Amino acid sequence: MNDISEAFLTKISEVLADTDAGLSGSKIVKYFADFAVDFDKNIPYSDYPFPKGTPNKRTAFKKNLKVFTPKQQFKIIAYLVDLEKFRNNEEANKLKILLFERYENLNVDTIETNTNISDMKHWLSGYPTPLKLYNQATKQLELNIFQRNLLDNLRLSLELLLKSILSNDKSLENQQRALGIFIKNNNSSKELHNMFLKLIDYYTKYHNEIEMIFDLTSLFMRFLIKIKEV
Repeated sequence: MNDISEAFLTKISEVLADTDAGLSGSKIVKYFADFAVDFDKNIPYSDYPFPKGTPNKRTAFKKNLKVFTPKQQFKIIAYLVDLEKFRNNEEANKLKILLFERYENLNVDTIETNTNISDMKHWLSGYPTPLKLYNQATKQLELNIFQRNLLDNLRLSLELLLKSILSNDKSLENQQRALGIFIKNNNSSKELHNMFLKLIDYYTKYHNEIEMIFDLTSLFMRFLIKIKEV
């Protein structure tokens, strides 16, 4: 898409300029004044209090936002939605994901992706459901949101991959015996099984070590697929 839709601009304005949970009128003016200077634009609401007759903060926010080009709007929205104020705002976080999913072509600031993560999208290409969950977790990692849900998606991706490779319907915690047999039958090292046990421990205890868990999960999944395809 070359433009951010009117509906999306309206929704982001409603959330980020919400009466209770959004930016204050003075903060809206401050941020947009800074953006106006950066991009050499004139905005309709550059002073606070807003002029008499301004319906509400959401109106001022949206009219200011509409002055900018689509690429500039993307940069502004991405910056504002990432403010600490919105870190635990579920609606803001959902819009953040939608912004990058729908309008990534407008993003001039590319995100550096971990090589292991990028590589895994190739390895999981034959496993569409685990891949979909893995991609969701990857996007959450890149955007630094929904960390608890991120681990749930990553964990379920691994669980479904194991079910497919081991041809059973067991939960992640109950795959030890089947995995041990699979590793033994394929002449693989015992360390692979130990890695699996460590992963389960990480999933349940170390929620602050997201990138480490992501890397270890990716490595484990790649090893499993390599063994399966030999």
